Amino acid sequence: MTREGFNVNSYLERIKYEGKTDISYETLYGLHTAHTLEVPFENLDVYYRKPISLDRESLFKKIVENKRGGYCFEMNGLFSFILEDLGFKVTNLLARGTKDGKTYLAKTHQVLMVEIGDKRWLVDVGYGNDGITAPLLLEEGIEQQQFTNTYRILKEPKYGYVLQNRVGEEYRYMYAFTLEECCPLDYLMSNHFTETFPESFFIKMKLCTMPTKDGRITLTDEHFKVVLNNQVTETKVSSDAEYNDLLKAHFGLDLDLVK
Repeated sequence: MTREGFNVNSYLERIKYEGKTDISYETLYGLHTAHTLEVPFENLDVYYRKPISLDRESLFKKIVENKRGGYCFEMNGLFSFILEDLGFKVTNLLARGTKDGKTYLAKTHQVLMVEIGDKRWLVDVGYGNDGITAPLLLEEGIEQQQFTNTYRILKEPKYGYVLQNRVGEEYRYMYAFTLEECCPLDYLMSNHFTETFPESFFIKMKLCTMPTKDGRITLTDEHFKVVLNNQVTETKVSSDAEYNDLLKAHFGLDLDLVK
């Protein structure tokens, strides 16, 4: 599990995982939850116009050695390499966002499908806001609860499947995906668009967010929001110094080292 510039054991230490590493759902669940609960979703490099590299060595250096986070292409990209090294059957996919199930965006979100025996699992450690914290069984219509969130996957006539999360008594759309396998060049193109398109959300605002077992913490340019057992507390960030203090305290990142 060790290669030059890529060490699976160091990754396991990074996410504080001490469980099994065999090809099983227990392992997949443990790795997925450990990653999402320990590695922040963040777009700081994109915001500061630092190029994103998606090769395995660059992803390992950033997330493992430098103890940074990343966004979907980085988080799921690294996770895919890790799972493959452990022997899992991984299919790399691309998803398209939607808020209403009617208007769908371009394919700019990397997700994974992992097959264990006769079961298929949707894997996504890099969605950010309200994203899944554990693998979702790829079956239609069943409610699947993860800590304080509930999700379901439905069949989508044009775009394969659609993921929804429940808010109150209603389900909200997140993204749609097919099971068509993508190649590295697909992600290079999608990532280039995401990190350079003038209207891209990721170059307009700093974002750092992580789920917790009881909710989620999120830091943006102007606000720090804590969701705890469905109760929301939001405070205004009044200065760059306060922003960096929150970044260090809650996400283990230092903006001075990022810029």
